[in-house]
Amino acid sequence: MVETHFKGWAKPGAVPPGATHATEVPGDESLDAISGHFRLYQLRKGHRFSTDDVLTAWYGTSWAPSVSTVLDLGSGIGSVGMIAAWRMSGARFVTIEAQEDSVRLARKSAAYNGLSERYEIRHADFRSPDALRADERFDLILGSPPYFPVGTGVEGDHPQKVACRFELRGDVGDYARVASRHLAPGGFFACVFPEEQRERLEGAARDAALTIVRRRPVVFREGEPPLVGLFGMVRAEDLPDGMRARTWVEPPLVIRTVDGRVHPEYAAVKLAIGFPP
Repeated sequence: MVETHFKGWAKPGAVPPGATHATEVPGDESLDAISGHFRLYQLRKGHRFSTDDVLTAWYGTSWAPSVSTVLDLGSGIGSVGMIAAWRMSGARFVTIEAQEDSVRLARKSAAYNGLSERYEIRHADFRSPDALRADERFDLILGSPPYFPVGTGVEGDHPQKVACRFELRGDVGDYARVASRHLAPGGFFACVFPEEQRERLEGAARDAALTIVRRRPVVFREGEPPLVGLFGMVRAEDLPDGMRARTWVEPPLVIRTVDGRVHPEYAAVKLAIGFPP
């Protein structure tokens, strides 16, 4: 029997095929709620989806004006792409990920969630010239780039985690260049990046002829400075001259209040992506 509620919250959305029968999960993996009845396979000791992934998917799907095709760059285990697919049930997806283990997990999750018909997972480095056809264009492109150059921090105890945190296969400039090349006319590129490194992202956008049309700082605890920001970009050539150097800065999004409770707005964000508030 399909579970319809979780702690008083009614799970929205379609029930995927994987939820209709018992599923055997290997001991080194977990199968976790991600959106509504959608679930995601993750390694217990590897990279696991984060608030940053949730925010990237929410931001991109909230501000893209009209979407039939979506590209997820460096898609990892599929957390960003599958939240977006849950929200955009009519869109077709292409995701690209270089780590074999992450691709394997993402394919299992896509099958569980009934996405295989409209969700193509490519095992490739998105910087490779054959990862995408020259003529492929997307209305929405999503990315959660690694934040740190190699050698600038403690890399961690699992190779899957290292590749998600450190720039082993390119940096935010590579994400911006590929996004700019494959955006459809008027398309939207959304990503997350540390606020303290915002100049790097702004430079990458300029170099790729992208305009950051809006950005939103994210505060993880009320009263503290923002740690990351959400950024929405379009190709400069798709904008009128007066908007090509203009960015709307939104009020900060607060994740938790001073006393540690989920902030009311973030609770509403979680509801919007089918995750318990």
